[in-house]
Amino acid sequence: MAATSLLAVLAGCAQRHGEDIASLDPASLPAPPEMAPPPPPPPPPPAPQPTMAADGASVSLRGPGANRDLVPASKVAAAPPPQGIVVTGTRVQRSEYESSTPIVTVEGSAAAAPVWVPPVMIATDPGNERYDGKDVSAVHIAAAEPVSTFSVDVDTGAYANARRFLSSGQLPPKDSVRTEELINYFRYDYDAPKKLDAPFSVSTDMAVTPWNPKTRLLRIGLRGYDLPRDARPPANLVFLLDVSGSMNSRDKLPLVKAAMARLADGLTKKDRVSIVVYAGAAGMVLEPTADKAKIRAALDRLSAGGSTAGGAGIELAYRIAEDNRIEGGVNRVILCTDGDFNVGISNNKALIEMIEHKRDSGITLTTLGFGTGNLNDAMMEQIADHGNGNYAYIDSALEAEKVLGEEMSSTLFTIAKDVKIQVEFNPAKVSQYRLIGYENRALRDEDFNNDKVDAGDIGAGHQVTAIYEIVPAGGEGWISPRRYQMQPDAEAMASDEVAFVKLRYKLPDGTTSKLIERAVSSRTMDFARAPSGDMAFATAVAAYGQKLRGDPLMGEFSYADIVTLADGQNDFWRQEFLRLASLAGGLDGS
Repeated sequence: MAATSLLAVLAGCAQRHGEDIASLDPASLPAPPEMAPPPPPPPPPPAPQPTMAADGASVSLRGPGANRDLVPASKVAAAPPPQGIVVTGTRVQRSEYESSTPIVTVEGSAAAAPVWVPPVMIATDPGNERYDGKDVSAVHIAAAEPVSTFSVDVDTGAYANARRFLSSGQLPPKDSVRTEELINYFRYDYDAPKKLDAPFSVSTDMAVTPWNPKTRLLRIGLRGYDLPRDARPPANLVFLLDVSGSMNSRDKLPLVKAAMARLADGLTKKDRVSIVVYAGAAGMVLEPTADKAKIRAALDRLSAGGSTAGGAGIELAYRIAEDNRIEGGVNRVILCTDGDFNVGISNNKALIEMIEHKRDSGITLTTLGFGTGNLNDAMMEQIADHGNGNYAYIDSALEAEKVLGEEMSSTLFTIAKDVKIQVEFNPAKVSQYRLIGYENRALRDEDFNNDKVDAGDIGAGHQVTAIYEIVPAGGEGWISPRRYQMQPDAEAMASDEVAFVKLRYKLPDGTTSKLIERAVSSRTMDFARAPSGDMAFATAVAAYGQKLRGDPLMGEFSYADIVTLADGQNDFWRQEFLRLASLAGGLDGS
């Protein structure tokens, strides 16, 4: 009898195991293993209009920021429309649910109210992704090496990529974190320049280092001139879209199409868009046009399949950009891919040489990375740098709105090129220093005055922030004093300057650089206090990047300390940073 009952139970289990998973109520599914304490769910937002339909179910994006607030709703600043997933209809299979967005609304059933479902933490395998991170910046003795030179960097891809990892329940690979890109993801309260022929404002300030009270933080901020909409030059844009088999997932080609449609919406009648696709072969699917309806229709027709002939696609895109060149305008190729180049010009050296040649002819390159698993972050950043463009990673429709909507002018319209920064420290005031981030942007000191040396470009309204950690003269540093260390001369001892900042740049159509200089008074170090306001937030982001990289100089400073330092933010993106730092702390145990 007992054996018969046991067999009956097993048979029932087997039958239930074979049932269609669509019959399960999402609310009844077991919760995933706890990776980090999730943030509390927000009040349900109003349901948006569906934007994508498939097999009787409509899906529309509301935004990953829907459950990110860490402050009361009454204090939250206005944010872009949130992006979640709204599912209607009854033929929705659980196996098709791949979004990391935690808000799910099921309409047309008994459960009409929004239900918060903890995100399923499916870790990304970073083994198939390629990064090119270097060790953290070295410490320098000011008496021996008083000068620090580097190229500006306006890329932001590392920030969104780290967000992708943290949101999936794991810390990002250390070599994927470029701290300067995390810092430059945000805007700060730098004074705006007054006119285009002097396209920068330069700001400096100093504070006591939160993780090491014996040192100081020197922040250098640049803000570019923001072009009025009616002053923007016409744009000749070529969308170069990867439609290979590796792009056949929801976080790749569908998001590419939505992102490019958003960019096209911001263009004017004087702008032109062409679309080139590449997979097993490359081809043009849209002739140059300003017709937004035609652009959207061409994007809607795209589908993924085949191997990746990236080199062939780039050659065709540059040829079309050249054929439709606008003199005095913006001529740019925008590459959207997961970076999985495996056919065509896949040799990095040959590819970079071609991109540099086109850059010198006036055609620039912006790269946008998408998806997980195959992301070639190293190549995406590298070719954008050589193409005088910028690199961003698009992990959501909300990020696409930020990069290609809110920041479109910065992304497309260059106001200065070959921008270099050189800082000379006074060894009578500073004994040691280190630059936080910019590891792959370092230049030789002699490169600063050499106008033939390429450097980063800055777009309209762009901001660049660099932070140095410095040890005041006579203070306890990271390196023991040298026995035969050269002593500062009388002039340095008499100076009231801590450092001297120089910036070189060329106007977009110029070949000779211009120079901006700014002295940093020793009084800023003498009266330095704990960071507050904007400086506190920039410092918190710098600490976050160093913690993700495992920088030993951070000591016992924890992610909880970072959240405390950055707290009190009302800006949507800054609130999201608090959430990510909290997630990192939960995963790291600090």
